[in-house]
Amino acid sequence: MKVKVAIPSNSPGGLEAEVSMHFGHADAFTLVTVEDGSLSDVEVLPGIPHEQGGCLAPVSYLAGKGARVLVAGGMGMRPLMGFFQAGIDVFHNPGLPTVGQAAQAFAEGRLARFGQDRTCGGGGGCEH
Repeated sequence: MKVKVAIPSNSPGGLEAEVSMHFGHADAFTLVTVEDGSLSDVEVLPGIPHEQGGCLAPVSYLAGKGARVLVAGGMGMRPLMGFFQAGIDVFHNPGLPTVGQAAQAFAEGRLARFGQDRTCGGGGGCEH
């Protein structure tokens, strides 16, 4: 099965980029196509500020770009529910430092689904 995975990234994005551990504060989103355990078709999208639709703006943005999975270290409850409503599965990044490592861990089925127990109050002050 072929799926487009979005990973919050620090600039400049791409597989070698550092993962932004809180999706709402990402400089960019790296989209990686995952198929049969392999990574391909890497695309970097600029992050969008919260002012353009609040914390749900990235949800619509990524859904519109074809993302069906998000791998994130942390987020608030409202965007998590938004991703669920948009049909985007969310998986937890347990601290893998690069986008490529996080994407490969997803491709290999090593990441847990992101549940409500992992949410925080937003604002970047939580530990991930």
